[in-house]
Amino acid sequence: MRMVFGLVLLVGIALAGGAVYLAKDRIAQYQNANAQAQAALAKIVPTQTVYVAKGPLKYGQRLTPEDVRAVDWPENAIPEGTFSDANVLFPENTDELRVVLRAIEKDEAIMSLKVTEPGQDTGLTSRLARGMRAFTIKVDVSSGVSGFLRPGDRVDVYWTGRVNLGRDTVNSGEVTKLIEAAVQLIAVDQSAGGNLNEATIARTVTVAVNPQQVAGLAQAQSTGKLSLSLVGAEDDTVASAIEVDQRSLLGIAEQEAAPEVVKEEVCTIRTRRGAEVVELPIPCTN
Repeated sequence: MRMVFGLVLLVGIALAGGAVYLAKDRIAQYQNANAQAQAALAKIVPTQTVYVAKGPLKYGQRLTPEDVRAVDWPENAIPEGTFSDANVLFPENTDELRVVLRAIEKDEAIMSLKVTEPGQDTGLTSRLARGMRAFTIKVDVSSGVSGFLRPGDRVDVYWTGRVNLGRDTVNSGEVTKLIEAAVQLIAVDQSAGGNLNEATIARTVTVAVNPQQVAGLAQAQSTGKLSLSLVGAEDDTVASAIEVDQRSLLGIAEQEAAPEVVKEEVCTIRTRRGAEVVELPIPCTN
C-alpha cells in the first residue's frame, strides 16, 4: 500500500513539474509575441492620402479622374505640391481639365509643377518663370550635341567668331568664348515635352534667359556661330570664364614686336661737276 502511495506521489510530482514547464513555455511565447506586436506598432508611420498616376502619363495628355488613384503615403515623406484632395485636383466648379506638363511614370505622385491649372494653356508661357524670356538658338548636328538635347536639360553656350581689334593684327582672329553657362532648355524644335524616345537632329532650341541675356545671345548669333555643350543632370559646378584662340590652342607664345630702328637722318646737296651731278653730304641744320 505504501508502495502504491509513493508511486502515485511520484507521478503527481512529475505531472506537476511538467505542467509548470509547459506554463513557463507558454508564458515565454506570449511575452515574445507581445514584444513583437509592440515593435510592429512602434514602426507604424502616420499616413496621408496622396493621388498617384495609375499608368504612364505623357506631355500634353489631359488628366482625368480615371488616370489617378489614391494611396496612403507616409506623412514625413510626402513630396511638395502633391494632391491629397480629389476636389482640389479635379475642381467641381469647372469642366476644364488639367494637362500634363512633364512625363509622369506609373505610381508617381501627381505634383502641381507637372500639371497645369484646370484649363490653363500648355504653351511656353506656362514654363517661363517671372522675369524670364524665351530665346531661340539655331543649331545643327555638331552644335546641337548630336540630337541628344531634351527640354529641361541645361547647356553651356559658346560663341565662335572673329574679333576685330583694328590695327592690332597680332591679337585679331577667331576666338571661342563661353558666353552663357547652364541655361535651361524649354523646347527643342516645336516640342516642349521631355519624353522624346530617340535622338533627333534639331534645327532650333529654345532657352529661358533674362532680357540682358537675350540681347547678348542675339548679338552673338548675328556675329558668329553658337555651339551648345550639355551639362550633367547632377552637375552643380559653375563654369568659369573660358576663352580660347588659335595661339592659346596651339601653345604659340605671342611674339613681341621688334623695336623700330631710327634711321640717322642724312642731308645732302647736289652739285654739278661738268656733265655729272654729284650729291655731297652736309650737316643737317634742323
